[in-house]
Amino acid sequence: MTGKAIAFLFDFGSPNAYLVHRVIPQIESRQPVVFEYVPVLLGGIFKATNNQSPATAFAHIPAKLAYDRLEIDRFCARHRIADYRMNPHFPVNTLTLMRGAIAAQHLGLFAPYVEAVFCAMWRDGLKMDDPEVFARALDAAGLPAGEIAARSQAPEVKGGLIANTDRAVARGAFGAPTFFVGDAIYFGKDRLYEAVDAALA
Repeated sequence: MTGKAIAFLFDFGSPNAYLVHRVIPQIESRQPVVFEYVPVLLGGIFKATNNQSPATAFAHIPAKLAYDRLEIDRFCARHRIADYRMNPHFPVNTLTLMRGAIAAQHLGLFAPYVEAVFCAMWRDGLKMDDPEVFARALDAAGLPAGEIAARSQAPEVKGGLIANTDRAVARGAFGAPTFFVGDAIYFGKDRLYEAVDAALA
């Protein structure tokens, strides 16, 4: 039985999207499923859906924020993710990073770009909305930072990110990470395995 593809809508600003990214190779090595990464702009989704990040929405509920941190710790323990750390510069403006993801797709560098930026954000704790920090991180990963940055300004790249984001909202997305199996939507890292089960059904 061959499983369906699972669309993985992500923004580098989401720590939970990073944690999903870390687990995906484990899942793909064990199950006949393929995750298709779809870059979206989380800020655009929030604006379109009148949503907010948990840090903002639950700022007045310390117990909820503490529980969210506990769930991250549990997820890391379950999947033996030892090098995750909360980015000290959070929240980071991800517009340039997400345009860079579209640019990297055009340049055939998508997978290494995604890995480099996610790790810079949630392993190394870098301030990735600083252009100099962004360039150094890509250079350190062996990626052409200048070429990616230049390509990020192309109309088709900017339009591609807008189109991905608009399509996500039209399909019912309101945050990240979001998964689609066909038309079925699953939200959050805690629904990751439900999405996998749906793909295998």
